[in-house]
Amino acid sequence: MGSLLNKSLRTAGSSSDGTEDSDFSADLEHVKAAVRARRRSSTRLTRASLRLSQSSQDNSSSLRSGSPAAAAHDEGPDSAAESAPAAATAAPASVFSSGRRITRSQQGAANPKAKRYHLRQSRSSGSDTEANADAKQGVDQDETPPRTPTEEDERLAKELSLKEAAAHDLSHRPKRRRFHESYNFNMKCPTPGCNSLGHLTGRHERHFSISGCPLYHNLSADECKGKATTRDKQSEERTLTHRQDENRHSTRHQAPTEGQQRYKDKVTELRRKRNSGLNKEQKEKYTEHRQSHGTSREPLLENITSDYDLELFRKAQARASDDLEKLRLAGQVSEGSNMIKTIVFGRFELDTWYHSPYPEEYARLGRLFMCEFCLKYMKSQTILRRHMAKCVWKHPPGDEIYRKGNISVFEVDGKKNKIYCQNLCLLAKLFLDHKTLYYDVEPFLFYVMTEADNTGCHLVGYFSKEKNSFLNYNVSCILTMPQYMRQGYGKMLIDFSYLLSKVEEKVGSPERPLSDLGLISYRSYWKDVLLRYLNSFQGKEISIKEISQETAVNPVDIVSTLQSLQMLKYWKGKHLVLKRQDLIDDWKAKETKRGNGKTIDPTALKWTPPKGT
Repeated sequence: MGSLLNKSLRTAGSSSDGTEDSDFSADLEHVKAAVRARRRSSTRLTRASLRLSQSSQDNSSSLRSGSPAAAAHDEGPDSAAESAPAAATAAPASVFSSGRRITRSQQGAANPKAKRYHLRQSRSSGSDTEANADAKQGVDQDETPPRTPTEEDERLAKELSLKEAAAHDLSHRPKRRRFHESYNFNMKCPTPGCNSLGHLTGRHERHFSISGCPLYHNLSADECKGKATTRDKQSEERTLTHRQDENRHSTRHQAPTEGQQRYKDKVTELRRKRNSGLNKEQKEKYTEHRQSHGTSREPLLENITSDYDLELFRKAQARASDDLEKLRLAGQVSEGSNMIKTIVFGRFELDTWYHSPYPEEYARLGRLFMCEFCLKYMKSQTILRRHMAKCVWKHPPGDEIYRKGNISVFEVDGKKNKIYCQNLCLLAKLFLDHKTLYYDVEPFLFYVMTEADNTGCHLVGYFSKEKNSFLNYNVSCILTMPQYMRQGYGKMLIDFSYLLSKVEEKVGSPERPLSDLGLISYRSYWKDVLLRYLNSFQGKEISIKEISQETAVNPVDIVSTLQSLQMLKYWKGKHLVLKRQDLIDDWKAKETKRGNGKTIDPTALKWTPPKGT
């Protein structure tokens, strides 16, 4: 291409009629610079352009040159000589004619089609032309209308989209737990002087309870890690031994293996070597430790038993602490709130409503296990199972004073059965907001209602009353267990409390303040009592005092209930009680629908009022 352009330059120079233009040398240098620039641009072809040029030689020649001079070079020397003036015209800097210099403005006026031969424009025009030709050829070849998609096509497209979505879905991957998500750095171990680092199991970096505190157990974090390594090795050895004994189909009624016999002899020897007592230095050390730390540290356990038994105890502590840590990470153990979230009570698992002042070591667990007969609270399901295997209680302590069908009521004296009554108060506080009595239970009597089946008498609810109440309160605290609510047992407890007041020939009233659910229950009971009395009353004049004496309901409670029912009016200086027949008819319909299942039978009561203590 360079020789062709040089030839065109010589041709242009020879057409100047032998006259030398003063600017010809400058123009020659300018054109050479343009040729060099075009040569550099022609070498900047990418690999994709080279592959494209190899597939089509005709198009590549136009892409490389971008001018009629290149096309003339392909045709031959003669045609190149003829088209040399045109090549000179296509030069981007200037055009030579008659040895004179033509500026860009003159070039545009003389040859307005010169822009058509630029390299950039020739590429786009050539590709556009080829694209249009291919599109036209494709239309000529396929003139049939597009096919309508069928249900099968839609189903395949939907399956393909679902597969693509599943390929990019990462929800099935487990969420990675970060360090700051596993540990709450605002929490601290309650042991004095502990920095919450380390764990009794040797597997965690931090701890927040006494059960996992190495300092409380008179150990360091490094010692706990070393003990954990030793336990892991022993566990591996035990697993290997069990695999070797897999061929033994049954271990019952078989003699111990050689390894088991050696282990038994080793344990016997370790227990025989234990010192029977403590020497003077050890006693002084233990005494000093107890005086300096008190209950904030575990007592020193060395030399109290054999090393083997002490190691077994340490393993049990580490295992229990590890289980608690797993529960904490799973969100089943509360951190720092001392709020018991759930209790396992019999065959029920109950969500608690309020805080109850259980001991801190139990309150921090977040979940308690209770015996439904003796109400003892425990830390784990294993402890509860062992307790139930040994517990001989199948009903509350005290005297059974009422029984009808499977419903029984027991009178429990807080002075005689103090532990049971304290546990009952702690249990009740989980579901009552205004209760303040927990441990001072001696001045109270507890009436516990149960429902009996073939396994025992299950706690339904209870109410307590003072042995000597100066304000004639017949109920101090009343509770129906959540699993028995909205079944009529609350009204049975209230009715039973008023039945006791009738036997005592007193007018009773519940102690204030009442909880929200207690107020609703009492209002409903007072309404039923008044409507039942008015339904059977046939006279013209009625006395609130007579109603109170017959029903054992306090006159203040009767008046407040009549006002809430809009049955008490003041007219001409007198208070009138309106007998609203619509309310009585509604009450009759509910009583007929309800039946006589959940009612108290006064004839089933076998009770004599206590004379006081």
